[in-house]
Amino acid sequence: MVDSLKKPKSEEMRPGVKSPAAETILTPRFYTTDFEEMAEMDISVNEEELRAILEEFRVDYNRHHFVRDEEFNRSWDNIDGETRKLFVEFLERSCTAEFSGFLLYKELGRRLKGKNPLLAEIFNLMSRDEARHAGFLNKALSDFNLTLDLSFLTKSRKYTFFKPKFIFYATYLSEKIGYWRYITIYRHLEQHPEDRIYPIFRFFENWCQDENRHGDFFDAIMRAQPQFLNDWKARLWCRFFLLSVFATMYLNDIQRSGFYASIGLDAREYDKEVIEKTNDTAGRVFPIILDVQHPEFYSRLETCIENNDKLRAIDNSSSPKPIKLLRKLPGYVSNGWQFLKLYLIKPISVENLAGTVR
Repeated sequence: MVDSLKKPKSEEMRPGVKSPAAETILTPRFYTTDFEEMAEMDISVNEEELRAILEEFRVDYNRHHFVRDEEFNRSWDNIDGETRKLFVEFLERSCTAEFSGFLLYKELGRRLKGKNPLLAEIFNLMSRDEARHAGFLNKALSDFNLTLDLSFLTKSRKYTFFKPKFIFYATYLSEKIGYWRYITIYRHLEQHPEDRIYPIFRFFENWCQDENRHGDFFDAIMRAQPQFLNDWKARLWCRFFLLSVFATMYLNDIQRSGFYASIGLDAREYDKEVIEKTNDTAGRVFPIILDVQHPEFYSRLETCIENNDKLRAIDNSSSPKPIKLLRKLPGYVSNGWQFLKLYLIKPISVENLAGTVR
């Protein structure tokens, strides 16, 4: 392999095994929750729909989908330089996110067994799906002479504790935004096959249906717990999680706009479409959605992007750590202020949208 394609040794824990990306506020997180509270939930209000969802998971529509074909059996040295770096990062972040879902769902399936067998089986079947996704992505990384040590990730990552209702908000949005991300890329590349630089994108149509079914489950479980949706606190929390998920995606993707350019997409336009579709979808269960058409919505996110560029430049400078921290403070304060102002943009009540075509 030519020198320009070799990976710096610092990126590898050992030959061929990639060092996990440093944990930041924008990296995929691992979650844990109150398993006893989850097990004791009364789901009788919506049990019929949940049983129908279980039957759909049992069918396992994608059991034969994640099989690599001959198109993978070639060298990918033509993807080089910055594009290669960004593509490997995309695979790593996606694999880490899918593996995070696997760990959470697997543990929920284990802890709920014998206490809430319906939910336990659903979580086990969703963990099956996420394991396939993570394994398929990790195998794709091996085409670039790297893999992730997933067992090391299990032990080394910090776990964020969320109460069950926050797990539901976060995972529902994660699954639904995952659907819109995958299907938007798939539809673009279906129209522009010349931009499909790697065969994994051919799998996105069926793949995103797993994400959609997972999101539908969390939709159903939240409607089985109406207290998670129907009071003033729920409105505030739904607003917070919508903004957090949208802002995190936007800041991450614009930082990696070169990856999207390599497959023929403008990162900003792509993210705006995904945010709009996810926001609209969330209105089917959340009591409010965000006003993403507000003139300040994206302008404040762009200010955060400018701040983050400055923060990275400070990180890469030769200043001592205490000086770096002092220089970073204005950027941190500005980002916090932008997020607060975004949160205070008046949301759209779903009740006001009743009867409209959405």
